[in-house]
Amino acid sequence: MLTFGLGGISAQQFNLAPAQTKKKEYDWKNMNPDQRKKIINEMAPEERAALLREFREKMILAELDISQEKQEEFKALYAEYLDKQGEIKKKFDNTPDYDSLSDEEAKKQLNESFNIGQQLLNNRKEYSEKFMKVIPPQKVLKLYDTEGMIRHKIMDMKNEGGKPPKRR
Repeated sequence: MLTFGLGGISAQQFNLAPAQTKKKEYDWKNMNPDQRKKIINEMAPEERAALLREFREKMILAELDISQEKQEEFKALYAEYLDKQGEIKKKFDNTPDYDSLSDEEAKKQLNESFNIGQQLLNNRKEYSEKFMKVIPPQKVLKLYDTEGMIRHKIMDMKNEGGKPPKRR
């Protein structure tokens, strides 16, 4: 941190800190899978999450064919929706070692999963109403369908060790 000689005042207090590094742009389509994997593996977790979110947004926009006039409004609403879904999902404390749970702990976790699932569904319903103020209901249906397709692609890639999924 840069400091001045008077009382340890930091340069950041006066917005004089070095500029943040500019976001790197990559030509993902023209890279081979190994190049993409190397770049992604070198990213910080926050960068990977932001990249995934950006890819998801671009896929949704392309798939739904949203007009230029509506894109910014849709993107803001979609980001809000994803944030809310993420907040709800963070509430679930999943214990992956199910065999170590007592019957009571397992029942509690099962009920908690139902509760979280219901909150996610309620949020989805709430946002479907908001989305329909920006895009027609047919595109809202397609939005949720596209999200499912993206989830499956991600899971396929995780299960296949980063290889692109086979076409179904």
